[in-house]
Amino acid sequence: MFRLFASSSKGALRTAAKNQQVRNLSIHEYMSANLLSEAGIKVPKGHVATTPEEAYQAAKELGASDLVIKAQVLAGGRGKGHFDSGLKGGVKVIYSPEEARDLASKMINHKLFTKQTGVHGKECNKVFIVERKYVRREYYFAILMDRATRGPVLVASAQGGVDIETVAAEDPDAIIKLPVDINKGLSLESAQTLASQLGFVGNAREEAADTFLKLYKLFLAKDATQIEINPLVETSDHQVMCMDAKFGFDDNASFRQKDVFSLRDPTQEDPREVQAEKWDLNYIGLDGRIGCLVNGAGLAMSTMDIIKLHGGEPANFLDVGGSATAKQISEAFKIISSDSGVSAALVNIFGGIMRCDVVAQGIIDAVKELDLKIPLVVRLQGTNVDEGKKLINESGISIFPCDDLDKAAELVVKLSDITSLAQKVGVHAKLSLA
Repeated sequence: MFRLFASSSKGALRTAAKNQQVRNLSIHEYMSANLLSEAGIKVPKGHVATTPEEAYQAAKELGASDLVIKAQVLAGGRGKGHFDSGLKGGVKVIYSPEEARDLASKMINHKLFTKQTGVHGKECNKVFIVERKYVRREYYFAILMDRATRGPVLVASAQGGVDIETVAAEDPDAIIKLPVDINKGLSLESAQTLASQLGFVGNAREEAADTFLKLYKLFLAKDATQIEINPLVETSDHQVMCMDAKFGFDDNASFRQKDVFSLRDPTQEDPREVQAEKWDLNYIGLDGRIGCLVNGAGLAMSTMDIIKLHGGEPANFLDVGGSATAKQISEAFKIISSDSGVSAALVNIFGGIMRCDVVAQGIIDAVKELDLKIPLVVRLQGTNVDEGKKLINESGISIFPCDDLDKAAELVVKLSDITSLAQKVGVHAKLSLA
């Protein structure tokens, strides 16, 4: 997806931390196509299939000799991806129902790996069979929320059907940005001007402008955070169509967009993040080996930074919030321990509304229930800190207490290194205070 604000993964995490509990819903392509069609926007005809036989029937019903089969996975780069079945590419041109069935058998219930899925890939549970359109030109069009202008911005380019971020990096002048005053809306004149700038002429110009207006109306009506069309095309018979679409929706609007949020597919999400959401926890999985459990986004980011300062890598961002219960703390530990890559964990709590004795009880319950094998460094400060320390001291569980954050971070990095080394040689290291 084209980003107005280039950022590192760390910068993106900071944004996520500041905007707690904001999880932007993404939906599958075939669902996006349905939303577009309902809004009067032209899309290729298509049917979704969950089995190879359904793919065969879908291709047969479309009745065309030129079709496209697309893996329905919430990740970009599908066309250049590969499946664990050995199939190369998640978007394929097909010419018969039999070919649809054959390729579907190599996509459905197999993992697709792309540059956006990570090393674990994503399970493909459905395929989308659509009619193939022959196009004269391909364009890029998106509507995003822009922090700089505090409102929607239209982003467009005459270079569509390719990686738009590469276009933006190599040829910034090819990107057109049109901020929209959310109080006034997108005018017909502005839409027509944008269509002309992209190179649409004649009836296609008017149809493109009408498509832009309908997309903007849909963007507002559905509380979207993004609508990305890539490519937007002019077909050989001069129709303007949306060939591929990605939607994002603001979770804060879930109470009034129940129809949209019913489209959510949790199988495409990190199961740890799904579990965290159930318990009202803020969790983002990372690639390091040191689990973190902290209250407050700012403190969580500081904790991660100081771990990195001492040469470690955080395995997650996990903010339990300011009023978590002992049960929530326990569930947070379950999420951390479900990551097989975690070799040590650091708990850093500054009790204000959050009481240290509640946190301590949650830690004790989790360690006993999970029979936690990894070393655990705990720093407690603030409300009821003495009560919390007493609970831990009397619990009999093996914990490394530390009042100084810098020393706690240094210690957890060293413990992680020792545990990781032991794991590599197949030795279980049980560490405790001398």
